[in-house]
Amino acid sequence: MHGVKFVVSSLRFRARPGVARACALLAALGLLLVAARAQRFRYRDVEEEGPRPTFPQSGEFHFIRVEYNDLPEYRRGFAFASRNARGQGWWMVDWPDADDHFSLGVGRLTRVEIGDPRHLSLTDSRLFDYPWIYATQTAWWDLRDDEIARLREYLLRGGFLVTDDFWGEDWELFRRTMDRLFPNKAITDMPETDAVMHVVYDIREKDRTFIPGTRHLWIGPGGQVVVRQPLGTMPAWRGMYDERERVMVAVNYNTDVGDAWEYADSPLYPEAMTTLAYHYGINYLVYAMTH
Repeated sequence: MHGVKFVVSSLRFRARPGVARACALLAALGLLLVAARAQRFRYRDVEEEGPRPTFPQSGEFHFIRVEYNDLPEYRRGFAFASRNARGQGWWMVDWPDADDHFSLGVGRLTRVEIGDPRHLSLTDSRLFDYPWIYATQTAWWDLRDDEIARLREYLLRGGFLVTDDFWGEDWELFRRTMDRLFPNKAITDMPETDAVMHVVYDIREKDRTFIPGTRHLWIGPGGQVVVRQPLGTMPAWRGMYDERERVMVAVNYNTDVGDAWEYADSPLYPEAMTTLAYHYGINYLVYAMTH
């Protein structure tokens, strides 16, 4: 259960250059003082991980994680090891816990019959069997021309892609790939009135809060969890639309939905932010299956 209090710490303001520099210095000193009294939210130790939950081999919904190669400058940046598997590549971030926990949540919160989570390359012919796919760290993927062609076909035939967990200046890297996918097609902010925001859960503008990665969480004195939103990283919920105004690509920018799913069972991860992450994911899923 989530019983820990949390505080959102964020610094976003405009000031004259001299004032801004002085405030930045004071903020940095303040963070050092807080860091001396706080402990970083640590990842699970491999030895403490239990077996993965079991799922039916078939179902109406399978969590499909996209495998991809990393950009050359980001290769060897993430290595994964657990009792369940070992591997390398940014596509594996939050795997398999995020996939498992979200799938279990879909089974509890909807009438959708869930099957086992899977991961596929974009050129796998089975891709077209699934209406919903997920890719994380999508600023750093390095898609080949045949992968771009297959993803374009998948989306135009009615598929739905969720992109997640990329930040700040990485937007330009992400947009570069999306320009190859759909030249001259805009990536726009999803309005509050969009059907994807209301298909199951009503998500209002006031609900679109920062969803932190565990790297943004610190445990302060008395067990209080402090959420540190990086400077200049306002969360954005954007999309790419087809000619019928159907959302093809959901873009989670400056926010980390995958971590909220991965740590859904942790008493240290803020419950309100996990709840919002599930609301987004389930809305995306039901929208994908009905549009």
